[in-house]
Amino acid sequence: MSAAGPSQGAKAPLGGSAAHEVASVGARMSALPDTAALAGPATRFAPLARLLPGAGLSAVLAMAATLVSTLHGGPQLLYALFFGVAFHYLSQEARTRPGIEFCARGVLRLGVGLLGARITAAQIAGLGWHTAAIVIAAVLTTLLCGWLLGRALGLTRAQGVLSGGAVAICGASAALAISAVLPREKDGERFTLMVVVTVTVLSTLAMVLYPLVARLLHLPPELAGLFLGGTIHDVAQVVGAGYTLGQEAGDYATIVKLFRVSMLALVVLVVSLAFKRQREAADGGPTARRQRLVPWFLWLFVGLVLANSLGAVAPALQQGMGDLSRACLVTAIAALGMKTSFRELASAGWRPLLLLLTETLWMAGLVLVAICWL
Repeated sequence: MSAAGPSQGAKAPLGGSAAHEVASVGARMSALPDTAALAGPATRFAPLARLLPGAGLSAVLAMAATLVSTLHGGPQLLYALFFGVAFHYLSQEARTRPGIEFCARGVLRLGVGLLGARITAAQIAGLGWHTAAIVIAAVLTTLLCGWLLGRALGLTRAQGVLSGGAVAICGASAALAISAVLPREKDGERFTLMVVVTVTVLSTLAMVLYPLVARLLHLPPELAGLFLGGTIHDVAQVVGAGYTLGQEAGDYATIVKLFRVSMLALVVLVVSLAFKRQREAADGGPTARRQRLVPWFLWLFVGLVLANSLGAVAPALQQGMGDLSRACLVTAIAALGMKTSFRELASAGWRPLLLLLTETLWMAGLVLVAICWL
């Protein structure tokens, strides 16, 4: 049978109109932007997008804790911790874990650095050398007590220093700041959470009991302020206890407490130096990246203290940085709460509780004895 036309397997040549259409399509395709160029901004913001779910969750829990504390009273940080623990399961989720880790470390350090906006050199100088000597002695001996008693109880050196610093300086804020420069340990975060919970509870009890002790001993406002500001763990509880005894006692207690807070920078620096090698080893052994001698948030703390002392920080800005510092710390506590559980907290045992209670009683007793000798 003869073929009447071209074979079915052969392709017919393109006509003029078809060729023109293909050429125009090719021109339009070449005019489209490069795919890599479009992906550039998305790629740049990808790390930020990874942090948003976990960081947003931490911020929401922090706002919820603030609302409950404002409406019903009670310790804001403790509420944030408990709310975080309730969402512990999300700390293992791939979407939320990066943001939670970021808040537990980066946001925490920013909050500690911004604490410097609350302190001036004039406040510290106005205390007098007697008061300063008592406070310094109480802080140093409480740190030493934590280290020695921690060893006796079988705790690590880092755990003893962490508990002593939390009691000696400013409670939960100091615990978070010191933990940021300690080497990573197996139970490090769980112990930090235990310290935060315990010092918050002890600070609340002290806010109620210590003013009664001051009244029982008939302490004048200045000495009552020294006792309260020199022994109670957290700033908020110092303010609450001090002003129950009057304006003068409250003002003096607040200044003494801020002097203790100002020692945070020096203590964190010393701890950072003391644990530098252990921290580098925990982060990867001899090949690990060398750690900064002074953490960046400590420079921020000292810089704000100097700027505030020189009057370079407007009152409104100072108030704003103080509020931002508190918000960062509450958010960090919520994130830390999500990284632990009640079962893990309970498994810490009785030793941390005994250690923190002993340090608290030691500091209160030492300051009272010093006051009686004045």
